[in-house]
Amino acid sequence: MKRLYILLALPALVMAAATFKSSIRRVIAPVAGEFMNQQTVDQRLQQYGSAARARMRPHFVEANVSYPPRRVVLVGLKAEHELQLYAGGEASAHFIRSYSILAASGMPGPKLREGDLQVPEGIYPIELLNPNSRYHLSLRLGYPNAFDRAQAGKERRTHLGGDIMIHGGAASIGCLAVGDQAAEDLFVLAADTGLENMTVILAPVDFRAGKNVPKVAKLPSWTGSLYQEIKTRLAELPSEKPHGR
Repeated sequence: MKRLYILLALPALVMAAATFKSSIRRVIAPVAGEFMNQQTVDQRLQQYGSAARARMRPHFVEANVSYPPRRVVLVGLKAEHELQLYAGGEASAHFIRSYSILAASGMPGPKLREGDLQVPEGIYPIELLNPNSRYHLSLRLGYPNAFDRAQAGKERRTHLGGDIMIHGGAASIGCLAVGDQAAEDLFVLAADTGLENMTVILAPVDFRAGKNVPKVAKLPSWTGSLYQEIKTRLAELPSEKPHGR
């Protein structure tokens, strides 16, 4: 009799198991698929490296700078919507080319807290390369830096935000969107140069052109010293771009 009950219940058990397995698959499959599709930096370099280097090399040849360079300086000009690329040796840097900033939220002035939609202003390193960015590829800036933290400490501000990126696409909140192809160029360049040899200067305007920050918002009192540091670093770079670049 017990065997009969088992035989009668077996089809129902099999159906329940199949249904349960199907439900588990529906939950796990998207997560597993996303995990399985993750790429490494090396894989992205294999995917985009040749084309990106081919696009960049003529600019380096024209500037008489070897590739990969010993150091790179990226200058993000918020008002001008321009990301300028400089490269060279330890003692000098030459203008290589510029990229259009397709999207950057906020207005002139430094980033003060998470959610203020501001692009930071200051001198930042590149912390890491993200080969699986929501916006194609991205380079994460070292925001907040020591200066940002020091001012926040004085003003008792917390939650300064983070994950500020230079990335692909044409939409952004608090980051710099430069389009997919430019993101590939910069991703490959950063990997070839070495993150420790990369510096990013984010400025409200190009101070080298004699521009002043528009008075569209009340700036913290300490922005004077911040902007002086930015001006000093910008003064080390060529103020005029060669014709045609």
